[in-house]
Amino acid sequence: MLELSDSADGLNLAANLLLLFLVVVYLALVYWTYSDARRRIDDAMLVGCAVAAAIIFPFVGVIVYTIVRPPEFLEDVRERELEMQAAEARLAQLSYLACPHCSFEVKEDWLRCPSCTRKLRDPCTNCAKPLDPEWRLCPYCETDVAGASTPRRRRRRGTTGEQSTSERTAVDS
Repeated sequence: MLELSDSADGLNLAANLLLLFLVVVYLALVYWTYSDARRRIDDAMLVGCAVAAAIIFPFVGVIVYTIVRPPEFLEDVRERELEMQAAEARLAQLSYLACPHCSFEVKEDWLRCPSCTRKLRDPCTNCAKPLDPEWRLCPYCETDVAGASTPRRRRRRGTTGEQSTSERTAVDS
């Protein structure tokens, strides 16, 4: 009779240890779901839903969360965005120019686009270096550019904000 009682106590102990192990694993999975969701999801409501699913549906909720969770950590997303911004800044510093007609990559000192053969800039009459169409003077040899358009300037009104009589008559006529 003593042997039956010992084996029943041993079975109860094994069942209790197994149950304790399952409870510890369950609580560890709930905690893991919470900590992983906080690192992957920016919205607190979605983090709460993931944890609630892990609590309400033991083990199955964690498996479902593992399947539908975002693939990246928030920190990795932010780091990738910073790398993209840095790459865009480096590209902007490289003075990438494109032909306005065909979008082919051109260099700053080219007079014509090699792809569509359209004229990009006029050469200076004195030194033959390429000139920007808005320049009034060649920055390389200080020669005046003949066909440069002068920017229009607006007339300023007096400090009181009133028009002079000559301006009023010009506007009225």
